[in-house]
Amino acid sequence: MMVSGKVAFSSVTKTDEYNGQDTGAYSVTVTLDDDSAESLGSEGIRLKEYEGTQQRKFKSKYPIEIYNMDDSDFQGEIPRGSAVRLVFSKGPKHPTWGPSTYVTKVRVVEVAERGDDTPDDF
Repeated sequence: MMVSGKVAFSSVTKTDEYNGQDTGAYSVTVTLDDDSAESLGSEGIRLKEYEGTQQRKFKSKYPIEIYNMDDSDFQGEIPRGSAVRLVFSKGPKHPTWGPSTYVTKVRVVEVAERGDDTPDDF
């Protein structure tokens, strides 16, 4: 399956941490476009609403393949606000949270620029 949207959070160069503990998983949280949100909803995949938009976190226990539009490898973390397309698979259905979403590939369609208020060492 494939979805499109903008990156809200990216942890693709190292695994996530939660409460100071390494989760052992890479992840990309995407603010979904309307078509992708509707498609995921129809598949029973639960979404989070944030400031009037639909978001979903996609995870992988393995490093994620990330490409630029010219098929070259993307280097580094994907900046917040970058337009992306993700290929993912559905995992088993959880009784409370619905099916898991496992990302396998990401294509960076447009890289977002850092804002002027972002410190150089951020």
